Amino acid sequence: MNETQPAGTEAGDRDAALAALYDDVHRGHMFPFWATSTDVAHDEIRQLMGSRGAVPYLWRYEDEIGPLLRRSAELVTMADSERRSLILVNPGLAPTRATVSTMYTAYRLNDPNEVMPPHRHSPNAIRLGLTGTMNFTGVEGEDIVFGPGDMVLTPQDTWHNHGNKGDEPAVNLSVLDLPLVEVLNAIYFEHDYKEDRDGREVGVKEQSARFSPDYSAEVYGSGGLMPCFVPHGRGSGVGSPMYVYRWEPMRAMLDAHRDRDGDPYEALMIEYVDPTRGSPVFRTMTFYAQMLRPGEKTRALRQTASLLVSPLEGRGHSIVGETRFDWRPFDTLAVPGGAWCRHVNDSETEPAILFVASDKPALAALGHFRKWGRDGTGDTLRLV
Repeated sequence: MNETQPAGTEAGDRDAALAALYDDVHRGHMFPFWATSTDVAHDEIRQLMGSRGAVPYLWRYEDEIGPLLRRSAELVTMADSERRSLILVNPGLAPTRATVSTMYTAYRLNDPNEVMPPHRHSPNAIRLGLTGTMNFTGVEGEDIVFGPGDMVLTPQDTWHNHGNKGDEPAVNLSVLDLPLVEVLNAIYFEHDYKEDRDGREVGVKEQSARFSPDYSAEVYGSGGLMPCFVPHGRGSGVGSPMYVYRWEPMRAMLDAHRDRDGDPYEALMIEYVDPTRGSPVFRTMTFYAQMLRPGEKTRALRQTASLLVSPLEGRGHSIVGETRFDWRPFDTLAVPGGAWCRHVNDSETEPAILFVASDKPALAALGHFRKWGRDGTGDTLRLV
């Protein structure tokens, strides 16, 4: 008898008993955390290797997303649904609504002069203008009209509504931390918005304005200068009180620094921050604008944070793992945490600008954010 064989069992008997054990464990919705040298149907190596995970993937706006949005606008009216958005579902995570493990991107087309009723929810969200100059989001009494490149926040638990105040269709892109909040079992949506009318709470279809349309810029738009005569805890108080970040000053800042060396792994990258704390706009997600100068190539970077990359200007390509993805404006590229990634601006004359969403704040808060890079010789360096 083999020295490792349990007393009183033959090899065939043991294999049958082991298979029965694994079947019973599996049937009981449990996981066997041990290793054996016997190939069985439900061993833990098979289960671990079979776990789902986000994969690198590129969604194309011009060829895929845009045409589908236009078809949906023809067929689905506000009477059918107040939400007409396309959520990008990562093939490695389907059918879960997730573009990477903790975030999803959605594209929304609003027809002229349509505005949905107010609602609020536990996930944090941003809207980024892509087309049209009259995209609309009202957030806690600040009516914000925005255009291409403008980023609007809807922090968790803030009443807001979306739409289009113009006479032409408008498209915006959303990023939400909904997959993370869903894993935490903390999802909720509320649609019963009410306002005081002569001492009575009355349901209304649109929020009344309590702030000027340019309040965010008026109060927070001068870097390094903070008004002390206004409260800064608007809404739920857990996100940046600056609800709109205009594209023009961000673009100007990128241009102002385009002759600097930049970072070999991230080129010229500028983070959107909460002006009252200098921290990311949300505790779960952060956002960047990233410029690749003409012909610029970044070195390979790997990090535990997952990224959603949406080009706003220019054309280029990214290598994620071993796969090349050629991108154009308004595409979205999913870069799962742990994947090596580098970007290339294919133009020798024009810059490429990327809008980047990252779940770095959530990972950093839990002590799990790490970053590695490859140097000029191909060696791996621990960066963070």
